[in-house]
Amino acid sequence: MVYETDNRTIADAVDRVLEGETIDRTDAIALLAQPVEELAAAADTVRARLGDGTVDACSIVNAKAGNCAEDCGFCAQSAHFDTGIETHGFLDPEEILAAAKRAEADGAQRFGIVVAEKGVSKEQRPEEWAEVLRAVRLVRDETDVEIDASLGLLTQEEANILAEEGLNHYNHNIETSPRYFDEIVSTHDFEDRLKTLRRAKNAGMDLCAGVILGMGETPADRVDAALELRKIGVSSLPVNILNPIEGTPLGDRESAAISKTDLIKTIAVYRLLHPTARVRLTGGREVNLAEDEQHWPFEAGADGLLTGDYLTTGGQDAATDIEVIEDAGLEPNTAVNEFDPERVKRAAGSDTDAVGDAIESSADD
Repeated sequence: MVYETDNRTIADAVDRVLEGETIDRTDAIALLAQPVEELAAAADTVRARLGDGTVDACSIVNAKAGNCAEDCGFCAQSAHFDTGIETHGFLDPEEILAAAKRAEADGAQRFGIVVAEKGVSKEQRPEEWAEVLRAVRLVRDETDVEIDASLGLLTQEEANILAEEGLNHYNHNIETSPRYFDEIVSTHDFEDRLKTLRRAKNAGMDLCAGVILGMGETPADRVDAALELRKIGVSSLPVNILNPIEGTPLGDRESAAISKTDLIKTIAVYRLLHPTARVRLTGGREVNLAEDEQHWPFEAGADGLLTGDYLTTGGQDAATDIEVIEDAGLEPNTAVNEFDPERVKRAAGSDTDAVGDAIESSADD
């Protein structure tokens, strides 16, 4: 397939992606310099060609809030900062199940169990670990949503147990590029996050890992973060936009340090770098885009969102999100998801082949 446009930088990138090739760092940075309307249309072409025409919704519950020992500069839940949030220990698994059932009723395809801490530890906090597993089992057995979790750093043993219990997806955002990471976090390093993602994938869980835009990173940092995620191989790439929280190191700014134009360009380039992943709009979209602007990312290649409330801030209701999806000419994903952990294990370390297989499959449809 040849993508028709007079802009050769964009046309060449699209044609290569649709032929199963990958674009590199130089290509991606050059694409960020192209006109936003042409770049968005190109990314939308790739989404339409390789996607299913739907927007996939996920929802989360803040299963353990605040008092986190890490010092992530954007996070209201860090014990290092005085942000005034309400804190609580790990929720009763029955409460988590109730939240999952509400999310399912609102049309969410995935439901995420999220904790604020460096890592749920089987060895250091065995009682909490047991409650996590009980929550996973309840959601697994009593709903049809795919189960996601964000439990911090994992050992390989912990990852294997979670996968065996039926955890489909593991969320562990890398937040930004390797270069800029130390500007945001000092209590652990970038490689710690990559190790956990590798362990989750080795165990058979799909990866949901993404970024926060507008923390002061450069356009090249945004590209480098996406390339790191491509090396690991993610099925869902959450794109958060900074929502400055008073009391955090990044809380003194009025808004995210990224323009709306650059946000749309970044979404489009992420689609070209990750042609078969769900590029998912998540935290901060409502405070950085007006309601009548929120369809723009979905016209630039995005095909997923997080609906409902976030961890410490309110979100948007499902009915409004459906309107946003329809404004972009798409429809909500209502199919029952199929999940094959053995496929994930086979794909670990061979993500380029997985992309090629998906493109070849779509060409046969």
